[in-house]
Formats: sequence, C-alpha cells, structure tokens
Amino acid sequence: MSYKTTIILHYTEDENQRKENLIRTIQSIVSQTNRDFDVILLGETDASTREIFHGKSVRFHEIGVKDKSYPEFLNEVTKNSKSDFFLYIDNRNNPVILKNAALEAFLLSAVRNPDTGLFYTDYDLKDNGTTREIKLLFHHIGRVRDNQDYGKVFFIKKEALEKISFFDESLKFNFLYDLRLKISEHYKLTRISNKYNGSYYTVIASGKAANVFDYLLAGKEVQLEAENIVTDHLKRIGAYLPPDQFYSVKNHLEEVSGLKASVIIPVGYRPEFIGVAIESIQAQTIQETEAIIVVNGGENDPTIPVVKKYMEGGELFDPDKPKVRLIVVDINSIGFCLNLGVNVAKGKYYIQLDSDDRLKPDAVTKIIDCFNSDRNIGMVIGSYEVWEKNEDGFLLRMNEIPVVTHDEWTDENGRNNLLRINGAGAPRAIPIHIIKEVGYFGMNDDAFSRNYGEDYEMVNKIAEYYKIGRVYDPVYEVIRHSGGTDHAISQDIIDMNDEAKDDMRKEIILRRIRKNMLVKK
Repeated sequence: MSYKTTIILHYTEDENQRKENLIRTIQSIVSQTNRDFDVILLGETDASTREIFHGKSVRFHEIGVKDKSYPEFLNEVTKNSKSDFFLYIDNRNNPVILKNAALEAFLLSAVRNPDTGLFYTDYDLKDNGTTREIKLLFHHIGRVRDNQDYGKVFFIKKEALEKISFFDESLKFNFLYDLRLKISEHYKLTRISNKYNGSYYTVIASGKAANVFDYLLAGKEVQLEAENIVTDHLKRIGAYLPPDQFYSVKNHLEEVSGLKASVIIPVGYRPEFIGVAIESIQAQTIQETEAIIVVNGGENDPTIPVVKKYMEGGELFDPDKPKVRLIVVDINSIGFCLNLGVNVAKGKYYIQLDSDDRLKPDAVTKIIDCFNSDRNIGMVIGSYEVWEKNEDGFLLRMNEIPVVTHDEWTDENGRNNLLRINGAGAPRAIPIHIIKEVGYFGMNDDAFSRNYGEDYEMVNKIAEYYKIGRVYDPVYEVIRHSGGTDHAISQDIIDMNDEAKDDMRKEIILRRIRKNMLVKK
C-alpha cells in the first residue's frame, strides 16, 4: 500500500535561517528516494529557491507567515491535506539536513508500528566540521518534562492529529510539547535509535555546554503555558492531584533534645569547602541547631581533619556554637549518608546543605517560622542565590542569575507542576519523623540512580500528603565551581540523570492514577 506524506518546514530570513541553509534543507528533501510527497514551506522565499523543485515531480507550496501563530499555520496545512503522514522539520533555529532515505525509512517504520502516532529519531549534530551522534531517550509515561530533547524531525500520523483535534491554536511557545503529550495519550511515541551512521538527519549547530540554570532564562509566560499543558495532560490521564486532596495534618513532635534543626551534609573529598559550610551553620540566628557531617570517602578522606577542627579539641572549636558531629563511611552514596544522619539527628527538622554551599544566617529561623505558620506543612522549600568561586578563590554573587524562588511551587498546583521540572528547590527542610514515615532518602536503589535525585521521590510523596511551605527570601547560597556537579555537565550525565528522575516520575504518575481510581470507587 502506498502512503502519501506532506513535508513541512520553516523559513524566516534572519540570522538563524539564512537562505543558503534553507537551500541545503530543501536539497535534502528533493533528494529523497521516496517521491510520493509534497512540500509546504511556512514562509516565503524567492524564485531561485523554487527553481530547485522544477523537474522533481514534487509539489511545493508557500504560506506567508504573518498575523498568525505557528499552530494556526500548521492546522491550515494538516487539516486540508490528503496525506497520510506529515514529516515536520523544526528548522526554525538550526539547519536540518535529511538523509536521502529518511522518508522511506519512516514510512517502513510506520508499517511496522501501526499503533505509533509519532516517530522521532537520534540525529547527528555537526558543529564546526565535527559531527557527533545525539542519542535520545525512549518515551514512556514519565517523560513529562518540557525540556526533553525529542529532536528536530517528527513523523506524525494524520490519524493521530485528528484524534487530538490537531494543534492547539491558543499556544504561543510550547505547541510541540503539547502535541507529544496529547498524542502519547492515545498512541505510542516511537524512538528510532542509531548505533553507527544510522541517523536520519543532521542538525547544523554550534555546541553549547549544558547549564542547569538555563531554565531561569525562560520567560514567565513560557513557564506558565508549559505548566498549563502538563496540568491538563495529568488531568486527562487521571494523574492530577487537586488542591488539598489527600492532605494530612503533620504531627508536631517535641524536640527531645531541645534542638530545633539538624543540618545534614554528605561530603567526600571537599576539604576546601566544608569549613565555609560549617561556619554558615554555626552563624545561624537560631543556635539550637546541629551540624551532622557524613564523610563518605573513608578514614583517609582529607575532609575529616577539617571537620575535626570544629569539634571538641579542635583549633576552631567553640562550645557556645552549634555542635558539629562527624560520621565516616567508606561508601559514596549521598542517600545513604543522609539516612545515617537522619537516624542520629537530635533536631526536629532536617535542613539541606551541600558541602560546597552556604546557609544565610537567618535560614533556620525563616524555615521554622514557615513550619509554625501552618500545621499542614510537611516540607519547606526555600530560595537561593547563585555564587561563583573565581580564580583567586573569592566567592562572588552571580548577579546575572536572579534569586531562584521556584515559583512553580504554588499552593494550587505545585505538586503537579513539579513533574514538569527537575529541580525541587533549595534548601529543602523536612520534619525528621516525616522522612522516616515516607521511607527515607533513595540510596541508588531506584532505577538508573547514581548519586542523583536521592530525595526526588520523597519530595513527591510528601507533596501528595502535605502542604509545601515556601520561603521566598534567599536563605541559601549555591556556589558554582569547576568541581561542582552542576558545572559544565556532559550530555551523557544529563541523560543519566534524566533517566533516573523520569523513571521516578513514571512510578509517581502510576501511583497517582491508582490513588485517584480508589477515590472514584
């Protein structure tokens, strides 16, 4: 059986879409071994570009892109088309070059996978003459992040577009995010993987180092639109949690030792930072606090002597300051370290502090005030500044990055919106008894976890049963440096981390669906 395809691409003459790049994309289209397709250009070009199609037995149409949104133009094309499939090329920001057999391969995959509504594929990224293969992740129900890479070329079944009523014309920024979530509710999303020289297309782009703070540069309007998309998706699949549903009242336990908080720091081989972290704990306006330092590099870890300076007998010991306690283990597992700290903690609340970061002096005060403001609060999320250690060793505030307040944590929708993003905010503070109640921190015993996301599952569980308190003033200082886990992250590490949290999201979504089904019964 023969299937017809419409190939859709973009052109707006600017610095990202120079004419010569458009011509390269078009030449790759007219070179397809399968000839049963037509081409729709969202934009307008000139006669010399149109000339490429002469004698190629390919129908070429242009649509002027003025006064309408991209979803409106895409609906104009797809609703009126007689094609069975659409090959959508998102070349708005980067030139895309198809392999000659790409369309033929997509069509055969569609025959093999009739229950798939959207195909996406690994691709080659060419940067200044160097080509590397970009491996994408396989789709599953937990892939609800708005920033996940699905590539630049999508092979879409028209039947799937009809099922979801085509593109949502109310969307300005995230229409492809909305598209894949909606199609995934009715059809499979199939990734076509590549081992060697098997990519279907090449993206021409300048490489950019990954930055965990990139999302801060996205505008508020973009973020709110993405939140509405994921919220509606969760509602349609039965995983949405309405405000206040399932909430419990936190048991207010008295501090058996008189301590208000235990700040637990897992650390390994960070002697140059740990002193600053400890001193930030000892400088708190609430002194009924303890510092529990869990060193995970074994007895020879150089962090140990620095910690001991602040303990009894050490040169920096001060009996009037919060006590410093030391635990040494020889297993590098962040969750394991946190759990050991929880089991010996004498404070009422656990407060997060990484070994290379600092608490503001009023951090504990503001966090406890937030807990005391509402008995339903089971976790407090603070706000933080980003600092940087320069070449001279001085710490400087990175003013180009605004205070990170994690505004997605709203009372109305925070626990749903959390599934869209990777960060849960910092610092995180939790009553010790609730940590034990929900099953402690992950210890690399979640699928794909490797010292990453040790409290993501816990945070989601707490959000299902308790309100989340917020401190919008900066109470934490994240310090960036060349040895930090958020500095110049490779794509392999990003993918590993995303696999871990997305697998947790899958289990969270399935659990929420079950919870909602029980309520309906």
